[in-house]
Amino acid sequence: MQYFLNEQQQMVRSLARRIAEEKIIPVRAELDEKEEFPWPIMKELAAADIFRVFIPEQYGGLGGDWLDLCLAIEELSRGCGGVAISYAASALGASPLLEYGSEEQKQKFLPDIASGKKLAAFALTESAAGSDVSAISTSAVREEGCYVLNGSKLFITNGGEAELYTVIAMTDKAKGPRGASAFVVEKGTPGFSFGKKEKKMGIRSSVTRELIFRNCKVPEQNLLGREGMGFILAVRTVERGRLGVAAQAVGLAQGALEAAVAYARKRIQFGHPISSFQAVQHMLADMAMELEAARSLVYATAKTIDSGAKSFSEEVAMAKVFATDMAMKVTTDAVQILGGIGYMRDYPVEKMMRDAKVTQIYEGTNQVLRSAIALDLLKRKAMRE
Repeated sequence: MQYFLNEQQQMVRSLARRIAEEKIIPVRAELDEKEEFPWPIMKELAAADIFRVFIPEQYGGLGGDWLDLCLAIEELSRGCGGVAISYAASALGASPLLEYGSEEQKQKFLPDIASGKKLAAFALTESAAGSDVSAISTSAVREEGCYVLNGSKLFITNGGEAELYTVIAMTDKAKGPRGASAFVVEKGTPGFSFGKKEKKMGIRSSVTRELIFRNCKVPEQNLLGREGMGFILAVRTVERGRLGVAAQAVGLAQGALEAAVAYARKRIQFGHPISSFQAVQHMLADMAMELEAARSLVYATAKTIDSGAKSFSEEVAMAKVFATDMAMKVTTDAVQILGGIGYMRDYPVEKMMRDAKVTQIYEGTNQVLRSAIALDLLKRKAMRE
């Protein structure tokens, strides 16, 4: 498909693909096996200005839009889902600053994110608050000149590696969701520590840790927006994060399809390459069609956000659900086409299958998002009657 990308978008896609080919693919199996955070690759991305893609020019960025970011995530995911999400999580952590930060906060924090000097992370999830954002219990009590945070956050991507964390905490529990606020917390702040590194099924080169706050004093100037804006900020941030997950899914599926096609052409059975068998051809055709449909939906949704649309929750949910379900199917079919070899770690498709699974889970499970899509659909129907 021709998506009529502008010059910068073509450059971003080409550069991210080159880094994936030259720097990520040769080491992805090792990173997965060792569960090692890809700092050398993060430095390569910084040197190539890939972190500048999603930051406005006045803060040291390239001023790219959400489609630019999706292109970068997609191409990096084609190489390794774990590496890509480490990059994408920094964009997610920066998103609240971009939308709700004061000029002073933007000037202070965004240039280091743009240069890749510092990674960012977004901290929302807790043991009792996953898709239910309103159930968070981490508290922030205002004292003279600061807020004192107590509580913990679970399953935080880039936890312990990032230098900057956007943290959602309750400043007034009596107000429910309207009592949530958002803070920028810097690594090294007294009272802020990290739990164990989680061992995961997939995206193993991405680090996932618990964040622990014990009488952690955060300067009052690190409050994002106003008190009580945390819930709205979290919802808006997660919505954008879902689009990044959808782009990750497209990249994973693209890598799996390419591996399946290459193998089908060279694998000989009964005197013929298995690509000549109709059963395999139909599998490849379905994989390609579903992949391109997902890519089109992701790009169209990115353009919707970039157009300045005020509401896009339904579109983002559709893109995330469709693309991630597609990625799970395509990577599973890729393993099937490779057969026994596909099940072995010597070949990349089993890793792609493991990496794809989490895309159906984080930033809102696909079951929860299907319910949200249905509710939006039914509300529109009721309004027309």
